[in-house]
Amino acid sequence: MTHTEAHSASSLPSDFDLVLTMARGEEHAATLLYDRHAASMYGLALRIVGETADAEEVVLDAFAQAWREAARFDGARGSVLGWLTTIVCTRALDLVRARGRRVKATDAAAHGLDAPAAMGSGFAAPDAQVQDAETTGSVHGALQQLPAPQRVAIELAFFEGLTHHEVAERLQQPLGTVKTRIRLGMLKLRETLSALAPERAT
Repeated sequence: MTHTEAHSASSLPSDFDLVLTMARGEEHAATLLYDRHAASMYGLALRIVGETADAEEVVLDAFAQAWREAARFDGARGSVLGWLTTIVCTRALDLVRARGRRVKATDAAAHGLDAPAAMGSGFAAPDAQVQDAETTGSVHGALQQLPAPQRVAIELAFFEGLTHHEVAERLQQPLGTVKTRIRLGMLKLRETLSALAPERAT
């Protein structure tokens, strides 16, 4: 590297500086941050969603969110790259869950059209529907309290139904790391939901 190249590299703004500039509403900083990290974020999104078009959508949405929330970034809590990774993972998993819900809804509708109505069948009782909604909300809330790596591993395993080996391949992480994240995350979920159980019972 020449002296001129070294000086040019050292004069480039850091990720943190770019986010601070974004927080002041300067769009060129968002463009620089995108150019710097879009490729790696696309690779991460693609490993989770599995489709190129979906991965591109996730990355664009993630950087748009980073632009909107730049003023809320706290460098004391982690790096810009870690912040971007969390946003991308969250958006990618939201897309995977939405895709899964669409597939289930389509399958259920097709099954309902094909299958004859059973005696006594019908909608679930209102109290059962409320209980299911409360349970789902509690689980979702508990998941959001987990560190991002644990949440991502658990959601891939349980929402997508991947094996530990498949989760490790998707995230390009060692199998032992994935198993540890899932185990620790599940322990934390159990503690959180157990603490909520008495509240629901009262």
